[in-house]
Amino acid sequence: MDEMTQVRELRAGAPVPDRGRLAAGRTRLTEAARAGGRHQVLWQRREFVIVAVVAAVTAVAVTVTVLLGGTAPGSRKVEPARTPAVSLKGLSAAQLLERAADLVETEPDVTVPRADQWIYTLQMSEASTAAVTEMPSWIRYDGTAAASEGIAPKGQRPQLIVTPMHLENGGEGDDRSPREMYRVLKALPAGGEQTLEFLRHENAIADRKGQTRADADYTEISVLLGAHLMTSKGLASLYRALATLPGGRVTDHLVKDATGRRVIALTYVRSGTLKSGEADQWLFDPQTYRMVGTRMLLDDKAVGGGSTAAWAVVDKAGERG
Repeated sequence: MDEMTQVRELRAGAPVPDRGRLAAGRTRLTEAARAGGRHQVLWQRREFVIVAVVAAVTAVAVTVTVLLGGTAPGSRKVEPARTPAVSLKGLSAAQLLERAADLVETEPDVTVPRADQWIYTLQMSEASTAAVTEMPSWIRYDGTAAASEGIAPKGQRPQLIVTPMHLENGGEGDDRSPREMYRVLKALPAGGEQTLEFLRHENAIADRKGQTRADADYTEISVLLGAHLMTSKGLASLYRALATLPGGRVTDHLVKDATGRRVIALTYVRSGTLKSGEADQWLFDPQTYRMVGTRMLLDDKAVGGGSTAAWAVVDKAGERG
């Protein structure tokens, strides 16, 4: 089976990436991934622009991967955090994000991988059935290959499926490597408004007809939050940019993510007004304020998403750090 063609067929005729509008295709995308589909980063672009992360190894439109960050030079296993005394009652989305930005920007970055190293991610995928599925994936930092595990009978070791790619310098259309994404993120300015202006100038995603400026800005930010490798200052810049947008709501208590951790939940509706329907929910570690997962909500119920259980920089596909 040609996995590259399979994923492209799943995207055929799709509108400009929109987390709500892509909801119907998420199940098909996940099934393709579990059958050995391609792990890819898909960018729609004009000249030099960032666009969207479509990971065929998760059930979400944006994969949360290296946003875990931290000081470890090569890997990090995400352990269930002790529940801290976090007061969320009455906290606005802007207040939460500004607090998170102030904290994360002071932390050292992970060591930047060599071109031939791989980024390993273990994603815990969840769906409306409440079932949780482990989904390991690997992608080379220079974007020349990606890997995932095929489905294996119970008790047997799954086959590692490696797909050659040429993501850099427009080698495969709009796709871009983790290294190219990292370079753009590193260039983000510090302030929220300045970051928005930068993203608008780069025109990461072409605006849909009738789309509001706030919706377009939100799409730009949410795409970047799915990068495989993130600088601490770049993450702080995205938080501050998101803090300027309407439509965010902080759940006033900690919730459990797919790994069983107790996390902070921040919900956004694209229209900028909170109402029943489709929404994004971003999950934050209550100690580090780094993002550890995302969910898609429908009428305030989770219908898809995932949380990162482990991440590492490794020397070859199949290694887990």
